[in-house]
Amino acid sequence: MKHLFVTGTDTGIGKTITSAWLCKHWQADYWKPVQSGLEGGSDSEWIARLSGCAVHPETYRLSQPLSPHQAADIDGVKIQLSDFVLPQAERLVVEGAGGCLVPLNWRETMLDLMKDLSSCALLVARSGLGTINHTTLSLRALKAAGVPVLGVVMVGETNPANREAIEHFGEVPVLAELPVFSELSSQALASFSIPERLVRALDSL
Repeated sequence: MKHLFVTGTDTGIGKTITSAWLCKHWQADYWKPVQSGLEGGSDSEWIARLSGCAVHPETYRLSQPLSPHQAADIDGVKIQLSDFVLPQAERLVVEGAGGCLVPLNWRETMLDLMKDLSSCALLVARSGLGTINHTTLSLRALKAAGVPVLGVVMVGETNPANREAIEHFGEVPVLAELPVFSELSSQALASFSIPERLVRALDSL
């Protein structure tokens, strides 16, 4: 079994779209360990529609679109690392909530979950102004925690200067650059091919 943990430098930066694109091209299953916010549909429902892949049920479904520790407090839920078990699949994309230091509870963060699952991380980052700082800080946190990093996916308008800086200062490859799709659909994701460098990296897992 091969699995990859998709995390990000922030919330709302394209982790779910990246996950759907990966599931479609890598022919992987999808799992969202913690869903925070149910109004308007869950990430799992979006992924199922966009990629057509097998989707495994969330371990925790929290009603409010907040950090998991805060949403769990509101719902009267106690999130525990011991409750998370990787679903069985030949290939699995795991999508975290928010960034890599987002709290799960008042003791542990997404980093602890990645470590507990023995995951390799793929970091999703914006392509524009501010991304160098956010991305390199996130990479330092991942490395300090002992979480292996496959590489970075940049989302937005192509920015060669920021890509070069992230690869230099972050010391990891940028494996793909995704656009902000003007029309988001299964066909749009299918038409944007996966780069060979990302295919090779995924094969190395």
